[in-house]
Formats: sequence, C-alpha cells, structure tokens
Amino acid sequence: MIEIGKYNELRVLSKTESGLNLTDGDKLVILPYQYVPKGLEIGDNVNVFVYIQKDGRLTGTTQKAYAEIGDFAFLKVVSDGDDGVFMDLGIDKDVYVPAKEQKRPMQKGYKYVVYLYLDENNDRLLASSKLYDFVEEEDFDFEEGDEVSLLITEETDLGFNAIINNTYIGLLYHNEVFDNIQIGDQRKGWIKKIRVEGKIDLTLQPSGYGHILDSKEMIMAELKKSGGVIELGDKSSPEEIYHRFQISKSAFKKTIGSLYKERLIVLSDDSIRLLTDDDAE
Repeated sequence: MIEIGKYNELRVLSKTESGLNLTDGDKLVILPYQYVPKGLEIGDNVNVFVYIQKDGRLTGTTQKAYAEIGDFAFLKVVSDGDDGVFMDLGIDKDVYVPAKEQKRPMQKGYKYVVYLYLDENNDRLLASSKLYDFVEEEDFDFEEGDEVSLLITEETDLGFNAIINNTYIGLLYHNEVFDNIQIGDQRKGWIKKIRVEGKIDLTLQPSGYGHILDSKEMIMAELKKSGGVIELGDKSSPEEIYHRFQISKSAFKKTIGSLYKERLIVLSDDSIRLLTDDDAE
C-alpha cells in the first residue's frame, strides 16, 4: 500500500510524456522526469517521497524531504496568509499549517517545530505547532537512565521542552543546561526521571557508575596534560566545570570524590591536583 507523505519503494511500470509511472502493484504514482535518476529503467525499483498534487494525482520525488508524516521537525515558513502558512519541506511540495493549528501566529522567514500529518478528508500534507496534541503520554519505551534523541521545541520558565525519540515530550530544567541550546537543536540526552503523573525530566548528562568511570579517566588524563593541576574544585561554578569537561557539577563532584578516596588526587575549594610522593608522606 502506498503511504502518502512518506518514502515508498515502487516499481517503474511505464513511460509517459510527463514522467514515469510507478506502481506498488495497485495504484499509480507519476515521477516527473526531472527527478528520475540516471539509468532507471522499466522494471526497476526506486525510492520516492509520495504526495498528492492539487489535481489529485499521486506524485513522487527523489528529492530529500526534511521530514515524513508522523515526524516532528524544525521547518521554515516560506509564505503566510490569514488562513495559514506554508513551510519548506525540502522538496517542491510545501507543507500547509492552517491558522487553527498554530499554537502562536507564524510569520514568514521564521522556523518552528511542527508535527506532520495527513488531512483525513483529502490526504493533503498538513502540519501543526500544537505539539501536545500529537505526543504520546503513556506506554513509554524507555526507563530512567536510558539514552534518547531530543528535538528542542521551546523555552519555558522552567527550562526547555524537547521531543523524545520523535514520540514523547519532556523537560530539560535550566539548571541541567550549561551550554548554548537553541530551538530546533537535535541533541543526545538521557531520561533523568519519570514522574508518577507521567511527566518526564531530561538531562544532557549520562548518569550511573559507568559514566563516573569514564569521567575519572578523562579527568586523570587532563590532570597529566595540565602538569598535575586543574583550577577547578568544589567552589567552581557549574558553567566553568561544563566548559572544561562537558559534565555537570554533580557528576564532577562524584568523580573527584572517587579519585580522592582512591588517593589519586588532592582536593581544595578551587583546584584539584595529582597526589605526589610528598603528599603521601
């Protein structure tokens, strides 16, 4: 079955004046000649993004779309009007966002995170910035501590909302963010906490003992590279620590605490240094 708004593997059936007829064995899709790969012959298979033209014809393209139906994506408005806006999908077919599907009025030239779906009445490509209408709120396929992919959607008073694995939504609190995050960024993250009410807390830092082991190796290597001293300690700011090691202050304190217990370093409020023979005496 042909899936509109997605990539489909179709067979070349015949040639016409305007392009190649492709088929899944049931329906026909026209692939205009400007999108036909070199050497493609009748009987060959080709992977195309399928959409419906204004005249109702199923049309394919080998252009690379930024997203498919069922995806959340960060797209740019290329034209606007009172009834809605059109966003660039990376192909010759733009995606329409009706005014009623805009969380806030969209403006030409700006980019927004939207969800792509099909109009139930005519299979037209549509998008919505009302993201909460399309995220799953239960049956999570991850656990606390799992690594996930994130799409940053908006900044709030608490932090940054992010789409998780193209399916769920969670929150990165401001005190968990130490570098420059922008709306539309795609990041690797971790599940920090799944709350009883189903809310999901996120972090950009892995947690657990394995992460501490990795951090210990990194900090010991940096100490040796820096002549045995690093000007960071318990009193250093989270931003300074993240800038140097890309880990949170909490992870840093756990790591240097472990190194101290192993008698590998000496701690002070503003620095750490390798333990020497003189210290041992």
